[in-house]
Amino acid sequence: MTKKYFGTDGIRGRVGRHPITPQFIMHLGYSAGKVLAAADWHLLEGKRPTVLIGKDTRVSGYMLESALEAGLCAAGVDVLLSGPMPTPAIAYLIRALRLQAGIVISASHNLFEDNGVKFFSADGCKLPDDMEHHIESLLDAPIETMPSEKLGKVQRLKDATGRYIEFCKSSFPYHLDLRGLKIVVDCAHGATYHIAGHVLHELGADVVTIGVQPNGLNINFECGSTHCATLQKAVKHHHADLGIAFDGDGDRVMMVDKQGRLYEGDQLIYIIAKHRQQRKILTGGVVGTLMTNLAIENHFKELNIPFLRANVGDRYVLELLHKQGWHLGGENSGHIICMDKHTTGDGIISALQVLYALRDTQKTLAELVRGVSLYPQALINVKIPKSFNFNTNKAIKAIREAAETDLNGKGRVLIRASGTESVIRVMVEGESKHKVNHWTERIAETVQIASSS
Repeated sequence: MTKKYFGTDGIRGRVGRHPITPQFIMHLGYSAGKVLAAADWHLLEGKRPTVLIGKDTRVSGYMLESALEAGLCAAGVDVLLSGPMPTPAIAYLIRALRLQAGIVISASHNLFEDNGVKFFSADGCKLPDDMEHHIESLLDAPIETMPSEKLGKVQRLKDATGRYIEFCKSSFPYHLDLRGLKIVVDCAHGATYHIAGHVLHELGADVVTIGVQPNGLNINFECGSTHCATLQKAVKHHHADLGIAFDGDGDRVMMVDKQGRLYEGDQLIYIIAKHRQQRKILTGGVVGTLMTNLAIENHFKELNIPFLRANVGDRYVLELLHKQGWHLGGENSGHIICMDKHTTGDGIISALQVLYALRDTQKTLAELVRGVSLYPQALINVKIPKSFNFNTNKAIKAIREAAETDLNGKGRVLIRASGTESVIRVMVEGESKHKVNHWTERIAETVQIASSS
């Protein structure tokens, strides 16, 4: 059954346009509250369910936070407010405080004009599909406010930052530290701005922070994991050993070495997996996605590390990890999941796993990926009407078949609909950069024409 509002990562859109309006978000909070209030598993000693709300640094977060508060309280649910916190911090705090759910107000790596809402269940994982369907089923019903004596109450969670900093530090081995390393940290003017630098500093690193002056409008703007050129320049300027970039809500990470070379998610996952295999602490294999570079899959084969691909989106990576009983997976975007450390993707904790490999082996990032040459990839996003179905289009099918024939088994073609935007993502990879660029442009052009006709 198709969901009307929930995508692969909650509900997201342009602020002020349906559904990211205060009216809708208040109703969403109320509907979510009613679903929680109806669940038997949280009714402990007659207490009301409690939901934690966190947000990133977008100016619209204030408005949406207030709307969610009102809806949840009207449904009889108590609310805790953490203020700006990384998405994975909310997932951790739900479990640490034994709460019934958590909500994060964020549009992740998007610019400030967008925002969104994503939910976590009591176990710190994304809500299952059936609960999202249940919430959506209540959105058309009117809000019926609980009697005054049953309304929810709101409190500030004052020690959220300190709790999460200690949690992140606990994921790094106690017998190691980061003394002697100079690290530039780019927080994208986002939710890690008051956390990431402290974690690394308290582990012994000499830390230079950039992207730590959020004003509500500058989140992800020419900084962070979606614009690593800023970090690359800063690493060279400060003569640092390496750089770490996060996205606006702190669940993605990219890294840069002292020469300014960029290491994306696929390479970081490779470093973690190989190191864990060497230390005999790799559980099973690795889950990537349809976008994972083919070269990484081939190198895992050489190492005898099992590898599986999930659909794009962290929830699908998590589902496959749970099914296989494995711990490590992620995406080239830098969304890396280490399930032995956390229930969800966490940029800071993922960075610490890479730093563990660096300190334990006394090698550089370049040395840890030596011999791993990624295949050229090209990606074009094509805007489409929401009603367009590319799967049934004959012209798109024909151009795809032509590209795959030309690549002759030495590359891949991926055409997929985004789970968060009205776009078709066209990706081609292969040994020949010329062929990759040629077919990406040809397929994207065909998608554009087909969706316009």
